[in-house]
Amino acid sequence: MKCLVTGGAGFIGSNLALELERQGHEVTVVDNMLTGNKNNLKGFNGKVMERDVSENFNLNGDFKAIFHEAAITDPRYPNDREMYNKNVQGFKNIIEIAKKNNAKLIYASTASLYGNGPTPMKEDQKKEILSSYGKSKLDVDNIAASLFDEMHIVGLRYFNVFGPKEKYKERAASMIYHLGKQIKAGKRPRIFKFGEQKRDHIYVKDAVDATIKALNGKQSCIVNVGTGIATTFNDLIKILNGVLGKNLEPEYFDMPYNQKTYQSNTQADTKKAKQYLGFKAK
Repeated sequence: MKCLVTGGAGFIGSNLALELERQGHEVTVVDNMLTGNKNNLKGFNGKVMERDVSENFNLNGDFKAIFHEAAITDPRYPNDREMYNKNVQGFKNIIEIAKKNNAKLIYASTASLYGNGPTPMKEDQKKEILSSYGKSKLDVDNIAASLFDEMHIVGLRYFNVFGPKEKYKERAASMIYHLGKQIKAGKRPRIFKFGEQKRDHIYVKDAVDATIKALNGKQSCIVNVGTGIATTFNDLIKILNGVLGKNLEPEYFDMPYNQKTYQSNTQADTKKAKQYLGFKAK
C-alpha cells in the first residue's frame, strides 16, 4: 500500500515510516526538517521530500493511507500565532490531499488538551487548554470530527511518548530522555519540586502500533494512546537509576512556569482505543 508520512523525519514519524516499510508498504516521507532529522531515517529506502505541509503545495502519489505527524509540538514555542497557524493550516492541507486520493487519514492529536482535568482522562471530558499548541490541536480535532461521516479519519491523542530517535526534539523530548541523559552523565537528575508530578509514559513502538491499527479502526474517531498507568517523576528516577546502575538522588528546583500553564498529571483512559482500534499497550 502507498503511504504518506508527514513529519516522517521526526520522532514518532520516523519510527512509523520505518515500521511501515518493514511491513512491506511503499512509503513517502514529507518533513520540513524544523525538528526532524534525516539521521532518524537511516535504513529507510522510500522517498523523502523536504517540504512544509502548512504551505501550499501539490502532492501526487495515489496514496491510500496518510499519517499526519507533522506539527510544531513544543508547548513553549516562542511564537504562538505561528504555531497555531502552521498546525491548523497544515492539517487542512493534508485533508485536501487525503480527499483527492480517497485515502484514509490518521493524525496526531495530544493529551495536552486535558490540561489538569480529572484522571484517568477520557476523550469526552471537558478540555483545559494551557497553550497555543493545545488550542491548535483542539481545533484540529474539531475539524476532524466534522468529517467523520465523509471519510475514514482517526485522531490519536498521544500521551507521553518516549524511545529511540527523540533526541532531535531537544527541549520537547520526554522526561525519560532528559533524566536518563543526566543520569548516564553522572549528574543528579533535575526535577520540579517535589517530583510528585505524574506522566503516562508510552513507548514509541506502542504508539506506532496504535497508529497503524487506526487504519483498520471500526469507525472514524478520536482516541487516547497511552498505557493507563501514571508514574511519578520520583519513581521514574528510581527506575532509571536501577536500569543504568546508578544511585543518584534527584535535585529539586522551583517550577519556572506559571502553574496554570503546566500539566501536572497525565493518565489515559484506554477503553476507546481498545474498543475502536483493538489497541492495548504492550
